[in-house]
Amino acid sequence: MDSEPRVPLKIHLVSTPDSPEFARFTRALTRSSVIGLDAEWKPARAPHPESNFPTVTLLQLACRPALRAAALEEPAVFLLDLSSIPLPSVWELLRDVFASPDVLKLGFRFKQDLIFLSSTFCSQGCDPGFDRVEPYIDIMGVHNILRQKQSGRKTANVSKSLAAICEELLGYSLSKELQCSDWSQRPLTEEQKEYAARDALCLLEIFSVFQAKIINKGKCLNGHVVLHSDHMNLGLKEVLKEPDTCSAILRIKSFEALHIVRTTAAEFPHGIVTADEASFRPSFRSTEPMDEALLLVVRKFGEKISLKESDRRPKASKKKGRKRSSLNSASKEKRETFDEWQGPAPWDISTDGDGCPKFLCDVMVEGLAKHLRCVGIDAAIPHSKKPEARELIAQAHKEKRVLLTRDAKLLRHEYLLQNQIYRVKSLLKNEQLLEVIEAFQLVISEDDLMSRCTKCNGRFIQKPLSTEEAVEAAKGFQRIPSCLFDKNLEFWQCMDCNQLYWEGTQYQNAVQKFIDVCKLNE
Repeated sequence: MDSEPRVPLKIHLVSTPDSPEFARFTRALTRSSVIGLDAEWKPARAPHPESNFPTVTLLQLACRPALRAAALEEPAVFLLDLSSIPLPSVWELLRDVFASPDVLKLGFRFKQDLIFLSSTFCSQGCDPGFDRVEPYIDIMGVHNILRQKQSGRKTANVSKSLAAICEELLGYSLSKELQCSDWSQRPLTEEQKEYAARDALCLLEIFSVFQAKIINKGKCLNGHVVLHSDHMNLGLKEVLKEPDTCSAILRIKSFEALHIVRTTAAEFPHGIVTADEASFRPSFRSTEPMDEALLLVVRKFGEKISLKESDRRPKASKKKGRKRSSLNSASKEKRETFDEWQGPAPWDISTDGDGCPKFLCDVMVEGLAKHLRCVGIDAAIPHSKKPEARELIAQAHKEKRVLLTRDAKLLRHEYLLQNQIYRVKSLLKNEQLLEVIEAFQLVISEDDLMSRCTKCNGRFIQKPLSTEEAVEAAKGFQRIPSCLFDKNLEFWQCMDCNQLYWEGTQYQNAVQKFIDVCKLNE
């Protein structure tokens, strides 16, 4: 079972410029020192006649308050609904934030998102869109820096998915099931909102791990003093009395004084302009200055995303048009062939099968395998973690299984048979389960529920174990909670992996879940 993320989740959907959520959004931008950025768009099945760039329909901003506000506020995630809100109303605001030196922007390979985002705004008259994000730190680079710190030597950079980095650094799994869902449909589902928010919020969490490991409070970072939060609460008079206090506090306190001047200037008819203000900061919207610790991280690890003119033009395909057209038509025909089940299945008695449905779920539908096992269906996964197509096909042939996949590339192999592969069209596991049950006319009964080991797909022993027998059987690999000893429960053991199960609350909840999913009560 996946563990839950540690940071509480506050999601604000911003869809109109005159809403309370928009007011919260603009206020959060002025009080944030770190912002995690992500974007969602509908996957394009065919190129747009004027542009190959998809239209971004959702922009996620996870905001971490500046040091002085962090004690009172938790990180919040704002979902900017670009399909509803007038883009000119947020263009300048976003452009200022993207370029503000007071706000560190985090992303995961965000350059592509920025290209699509800029194209989307340009299409609505906000020309020239966005040309840069600065200062910026890519979470992929953060992961590689932490790897080098851990090994103590220079190591080659590796490319990992955001989900894999979350698993490694945060200890929880980031589901990517909804990545390819239709983000242009409105209203967004609650699952889509949480998925989008988690994608942005995890960037802040990973960066916090990075900060904790790179910087130690009160110690030095490359010879610079890292400030304690207590130092930041000193007034200017106390700062001047402390000879050992870092001079950076004076600069930060000066920023605070300028912030007061800037906010009160509106009360005067001609405003107030200080002579040295330009030397402190460019003319961006009023934001809190970075604390010294964060500023040092930005100086050492910060970078910049810049869009060139060539980035704004869709890349032309290098393949010859005629050849590509023929390949597309061939793959389209093959996709149509396998989109609907043709049968008979390899387990069909008419083809010398044993009559028991058996499936092989590739890595793209591995979660479906557990759901199938929960309703009593034999569902295996590949023998290796990253199997080649030939390995999958060989395993399916040998074990007389139907290969379940969402990978359209697998359908292009000429040696695949019609009764050996099925392309799952649904995205969510519950819907995938119902799709497979309907496509293969599977009969599910309440007695079948939880009759297989969800860990390895094995069958359970015929006779249940007593508590004493279960404790003895579990020695060395599994712990039986002592609170179960006096409940007179029956224990069932997998004959393949020896995993022990008992009919506790989780079992009962799981049974009820699949009764509802499979509509067995009806």
